[in-house]
Amino acid sequence: MANSVRLLRTLTQQTPRILLPSATAATLPPRKHFSGEALPAHLTAKAKYGGRFMVTVLPGDGIGPELMKHVREVFRYAGVPVDFEEVHLDTDHDDLDNVDEAIIAIKRNGVALKGNIETRHNSPTAKSRNVELRLRLGLFVNVIHCKSFPGVHTRHQGIDIVLIRQNTEGEYSCAEHESVPGVVESLKLITRKKSEEIARYAFEFARQNGRKKITAVHKANIMKLSDGLFLKCCKEISADYPEIEFDNMIIDNCSMQLVSYPAQFDVLLLPNLYGNILTNIACGLVGGPGITSGRNYGHEYAVFEDGHNETTGKSIAGKNY
Repeated sequence: MANSVRLLRTLTQQTPRILLPSATAATLPPRKHFSGEALPAHLTAKAKYGGRFMVTVLPGDGIGPELMKHVREVFRYAGVPVDFEEVHLDTDHDDLDNVDEAIIAIKRNGVALKGNIETRHNSPTAKSRNVELRLRLGLFVNVIHCKSFPGVHTRHQGIDIVLIRQNTEGEYSCAEHESVPGVVESLKLITRKKSEEIARYAFEFARQNGRKKITAVHKANIMKLSDGLFLKCCKEISADYPEIEFDNMIIDNCSMQLVSYPAQFDVLLLPNLYGNILTNIACGLVGGPGITSGRNYGHEYAVFEDGHNETTGKSIAGKNY
């Protein structure tokens, strides 16, 4: 529901200009993102005949179809000029035909609202639908804003952390193989281009949203080349933003610090795998992934979803909780 409100206001309001998250950033016309966070102006649904917009909906698994039904009701009663093109992703089979259909729809409409999609583990050939969408649509950045909600009792209050995750590289590059029977190799890919791209996005985000500090999370003390390159790129980009404090923290220490003293963090800048882990921890600190929203942005498309995209709620589906 948080994502439906976010999408609703994104499509209907106007906002301050922002910059493209790339090394060759360009000024974009004004648009509005209701929370005041950076949403590139080109990442909005494309207007159709009569001033209405078309948005792709991927209902997902578990309680996803029920939630999307309520989203439609909210939009209908609010009189929002949005129509939905629904595409179902079948996670019971290994073939990716339905992923192709979803990608075509998202490319046609520009924006998608996505329910959580389960990744099955029983077949070594099965590919994650979530990862496929990110890779093939070029959704290089994932943004999750974890903030304490009034009325939600948690151990820590006053949390306000933005986690910015590189979404297409690292251990999630899907580059693994069995070199000989009983020996599996999994490659971690880190490139200067993608590291600079996500770092630039994070610093532009911080500058335009009044954020004062960015912490890059890494394991460069052990993975000196891969995480070392990521950290080096973050440090180099930080020099262009002297008004924003920059520091770095090793992933294991950051995990402990996040659950012990979350108030010290403002923006966390993360490679792919560490981002997946820490966003789940951060969501748990404020009440769970169901009350946080995740935004996936590329240079051409945007996909909105829950804070953690594999918690499907299958055990409570159809029970009207």
